[in-house]
Amino acid sequence: MSETPAPRIRLAKLLAQRGIAARRKAEELIAEGAVTVNGEVAGVVTFVDPERDVVLVRGKPLPGTPGKAYYLMYKPAGYITSRGEPRGRKSVLDLCDGLPVRVEPVGRLDYDSEGALLLTNDGHLAHALTHPSVGAPKRYLARVIGVPDEAALQALATGVPLEDGVTVPAKARVMGADRRGNAQVEITVTEGRNRLVRRMMLKVGHPVLELRRQSFAGLTLRGMKLGEVRELTAAEVQQLQAMAERKARRRVGRSQS
Repeated sequence: MSETPAPRIRLAKLLAQRGIAARRKAEELIAEGAVTVNGEVAGVVTFVDPERDVVLVRGKPLPGTPGKAYYLMYKPAGYITSRGEPRGRKSVLDLCDGLPVRVEPVGRLDYDSEGALLLTNDGHLAHALTHPSVGAPKRYLARVIGVPDEAALQALATGVPLEDGVTVPAKARVMGADRRGNAQVEITVTEGRNRLVRRMMLKVGHPVLELRRQSFAGLTLRGMKLGEVRELTAAEVQQLQAMAERKARRRVGRSQS
């Protein structure tokens, strides 16, 4: 019986997987002649066997396949949470250059918002935590115009009609007000819609002036500085995995009932 050939992947994809560079930059490195495969200068359309071929970048071997990595960032305002952006705005990934592995943001956090942002290369967990059925809690502190009354808080608690559908009930409470009559509102949501908190508060008559995500899926900013990135503890990783697994079991149970 003949041996099944090993799967081959595009060279640029391999470089990205090993944390050398993003796909586009990896293709530029290859085009420059900086990458060799088995001693030969590679072409942009080269396919390789990661297990057998010897790939060097400027004469240096690739790092080994990275393990799972989990980080929390205190995202500053003025950064997007994606890699490519036609308007040239800065990405949170620009703040991750010092990390030993390539990671991706989990979910969204608006360009003009700051706060807790999970980063990981664990695609399975990232997908689970952003799935609507999981409902990972996201707690925000919003400075809004005016002070929401009981009717506004009740509307948030029961669901606000937006252009893309009624929101899932949220928890909201007024934390205080300043001399200008603007309030600090703590609001916890379990959805991941674009600019959700800002749209909800606008709908109930209290536009957001500033917004900070205090926690994501139980991970808090406690002790962190703006722009800081820290590795999660083993206990925090287990907490996230347990949340995703518990919700998945409930989803399966409902589908079988």
